[in-house]
Amino acid sequence: MIPIKTSLKPRQTPYANYLLIAANILVFMLSYHWQGLFSGSRRMMDPLQPWVRQFLLTPEHLFLWQFITYAFLHGGIMHILGNMYFLYIFGNNVNDRLGNVGYLCFYLAGAVFSGVGHTLFSNTPVLGASGAVAAVTGAYLVLFPNTLITIFYMFFYIWDTMEIRALYFIAFKLIVWDNIFEPKFSPQAIAYGAHLAGYTFGILCILILLAIGLIDTGHESLWAMLRQWNRRRAFRDTVSDGYDPFGVGKPQKPVSVEIKNDSVSQEFSEIAHLREQIADALAHKNTPQAAKLYKTLLETDPKQTMSRQNQLDLANALMSDSQWDWAARAYENFLAQYSQSEYVEQVQLMLGLLYTRYVPKLDRAEELLRRAREKLTQPGQIRMCEDLLQEISDLS
Repeated sequence: MIPIKTSLKPRQTPYANYLLIAANILVFMLSYHWQGLFSGSRRMMDPLQPWVRQFLLTPEHLFLWQFITYAFLHGGIMHILGNMYFLYIFGNNVNDRLGNVGYLCFYLAGAVFSGVGHTLFSNTPVLGASGAVAAVTGAYLVLFPNTLITIFYMFFYIWDTMEIRALYFIAFKLIVWDNIFEPKFSPQAIAYGAHLAGYTFGILCILILLAIGLIDTGHESLWAMLRQWNRRRAFRDTVSDGYDPFGVGKPQKPVSVEIKNDSVSQEFSEIAHLREQIADALAHKNTPQAAKLYKTLLETDPKQTMSRQNQLDLANALMSDSQWDWAARAYENFLAQYSQSEYVEQVQLMLGLLYTRYVPKLDRAEELLRRAREKLTQPGQIRMCEDLLQEISDLS
């Protein structure tokens, strides 16, 4: 399973990440003994120039500089290509969030901590950026858990692509499977301890920075998700602790006006938070996540409507995902809020289609289609409208 791209694009050019990739490639070209490529040796470190060995992280002969230098050395072409590819996929957005200086410091600290993790469990010399890259990937998991990762996968003679949420792909595939379960089936000369230490550092470091406010939590981070879950848990506990319809068991707490107002404020706060999450997801082109959040918003308040373009994007996303009932509700809210929009006749046509074929409401469908027919100008849309009206007539 190879990640191809993410649904989130950096807002600014990630110069620090590009610099790190370039530095790794340059050091590799200087340190690699190109004749070793054809020597037939299977040991990773054989093709390295002799002077490079003092810069490996060697647990039995440690020097402080080795905790940095080892992360810029690689033992083969596939080794550096793999590490730089993952650094490019996940590092750009982390760089965007942390800033260039902050990202450089974080990357180097990840290399140090992953090196420490390796020395705690192994005496074997190690090289490679994978520990630092693991720290960056762990940071991506915390900062952008709900973004979608497009995955290329192969299973025997079947290959295809699919989208997986970053939280699941990184946590279960990259961390748990690749570094805990896979070594038991195919043990290789891979520094799994360094990888796990890197992931641990990346996740914990970013969570701490979010908790103390050095990084903007936003609305999509794992920390924001945990805080929202904790608020809901506390609210449920408060309600369940104070409600006893039969007056049996523990004493019933008196319900005051303040508690009721707190409940209303909590609901308004949750609605506002959901709206911000939806707008942020749409701004980052994560329409599937925005549509999912909008469904949650409608469950809280069925009349909630986003801005005109956002509402249209949400309705279209639900429609394309075959969630007919939710799409109909989203389109209806659009018509109720934006009855003077230039897209009204197209929305009426879509609702007519939904109510004719997928969510049967023939009277409402006929009403909408007749209104749309008066304003439609494109021949294809007019033909579809007339065909749907004929279907309704036949069904009636």
